[in-house]
Amino acid sequence: MAFEDDLEARQAVLARVESWRRRAPRLTDDTITMAHGAGGRASQSLIEAVIRPAFSNPALDALDDGAILDIGDGRRLAVTTDAFVVTPRRFAGGSIGDLAVNGTINDLAAMGAEPVALAVAAVLEEGLAVEELRAVVGDVAEAAAAAGVAVVTGDTKVVERGAADGCYLTTTGVGVVDRGLRLDAAEVRPGDAIVLSGPVGDHGIAVMVARGDLAVAADVPSDTAPLHRLVAALLEAVPSTRWLRDPTRGGVASACNELAVACGLGVELDEQAVPVRGAVAGACELLGLDPLYIANEGKMLAVVPAEHAETAVEAMRSNEAGAGACVVGSITDEHPGLVLVRTGFGGTRILDMLVGDPLPRIC
Repeated sequence: MAFEDDLEARQAVLARVESWRRRAPRLTDDTITMAHGAGGRASQSLIEAVIRPAFSNPALDALDDGAILDIGDGRRLAVTTDAFVVTPRRFAGGSIGDLAVNGTINDLAAMGAEPVALAVAAVLEEGLAVEELRAVVGDVAEAAAAAGVAVVTGDTKVVERGAADGCYLTTTGVGVVDRGLRLDAAEVRPGDAIVLSGPVGDHGIAVMVARGDLAVAADVPSDTAPLHRLVAALLEAVPSTRWLRDPTRGGVASACNELAVACGLGVELDEQAVPVRGAVAGACELLGLDPLYIANEGKMLAVVPAEHAETAVEAMRSNEAGAGACVVGSITDEHPGLVLVRTGFGGTRILDMLVGDPLPRIC
């Protein structure tokens, strides 16, 4: 009997997987590896075993991509920070400068915040060409202007040759959150729809192709783009939106796993409904990668009540960055804490957190 048809066997396997995944994360490594920066299981273990215990507080313990701070009189600020170490620093469709701005704005957008200002810090390696730095700074300025957000402060440090890979950027963003808005995994309910703003995997494959160290020739520009206007349109059309996340490192797979654990419900994705460009699908097939794990820098996942799913799709499509928006899955109470993918063959497979780092240094 097929696994999908044997309900008892299927439930037993899911129960074992759920029990294993809910164990307290343990850090068994003695040194930091590239996998710790990939946004998957190793990253989660590092945060839970080392970083979270040191700084534990209610804002941090939510483990979102930023924090919302109540500053009194019903006013709320969103704050987020991110570091960018991509190599190469320039690739089809973008650069480290674009990512530094858009990545931070999108983290604010995922909290439902309207971006107000950015701070940018740069660590430069001795020997970096001034003209390249000028180009990076220009990219930051152009991306910030396009998003309508000012860079208001920052810092610059220089280290010796060999101590850094040319240029690293760290960006901090501040935004304002509407006092009545609540986006939280705790708001997610069984039956809710999962909406994705467009094709996945573009950014990760664009960076990989730009490196030129693989026999992959694909015309794939990065999807890097600011999404705060897309989110504003969504929230205006569907004020009851439950949860948002921009699936960057670890891709849609890791974002959905984080959601499943946080809300205590199951996530089901329809593999055939998830849009993937032909060039991305071909590159992933050649490299043995799953597009659901590949990083994005201009996509948003949303959980909305099922009755408002089509309205959410239309709202996203009203923004250029959401032209490919569609419903890709739903929330269920059948397998709490787990993500299942319904395949094109009529079966299901468990979609776990990213393990290892198949595409290092992509953001």
